[in-house]
Amino acid sequence: MIKVEDLVIELKGFTLKVEEFEAKRNEYVIIMGASGTGKSVFVEGIAGFLKPKRGRIVIDGKDVTYLPPEKRGIAIVPQDHGLWPHMSVYENIAFPLRIRKVNENEIRRNVKELAERLNIEHLLNRSPSKLSGGERQRVALARALIIRPQVLLLDEPTSSLDPKTRKAALELLKMIKGSVTVVHVTHNPYEALVLGDKIAVMNRGRLGRPKDPREVLLNELSYYVDEIREATSLIGL
Repeated sequence: MIKVEDLVIELKGFTLKVEEFEAKRNEYVIIMGASGTGKSVFVEGIAGFLKPKRGRIVIDGKDVTYLPPEKRGIAIVPQDHGLWPHMSVYENIAFPLRIRKVNENEIRRNVKELAERLNIEHLLNRSPSKLSGGERQRVALARALIIRPQVLLLDEPTSSLDPKTRKAALELLKMIKGSVTVVHVTHNPYEALVLGDKIAVMNRGRLGRPKDPREVLLNELSYYVDEIREATSLIGL
């Protein structure tokens, strides 16, 4: 589904190099690594927000390397959720369909169906400023899913949530697992073990190949060792 080959993205004082990366259809791939290693640069590159110096990004057999974000079949949920404060929840979710000139009746139907699925139908008339962190996360996910993307990119989607809300968010992400190809950036080993089919490690701008989550967490990310022990005991590994 996603193939990245010989990708180089240069920013001021930083270079991202990805020799090879692949996420299969409906696979859930976690990207982990220390802060500042290039994880967000990678997902923004896939999304089309950053232009590469060289390389290829292929989605479902189509080279999208130099296509604009809206032409890639990709949706992204940024770390801050990125909701527009001047729009209601309904308008936030509907916006991606509006810019694609979808019929208003179809927009209403799609928003209603997705809001019911994510249990946010009672929030549709509210302002994002009136939502809790967990509610904003669900709305941001709804806005991403409304276009039925081939690929969903999640940049630390639970980092700002309290433990109770984070647990609910993980349940939500487990609901969509297997229905869309996901690339999910996180520092949380529990999230990685619960959600990830594979983990790829980012280290100083270099991304390793996706591997089995337990192998990566126990053998490659030694600085997570205490959290890993707790996480693996919680889920019975």
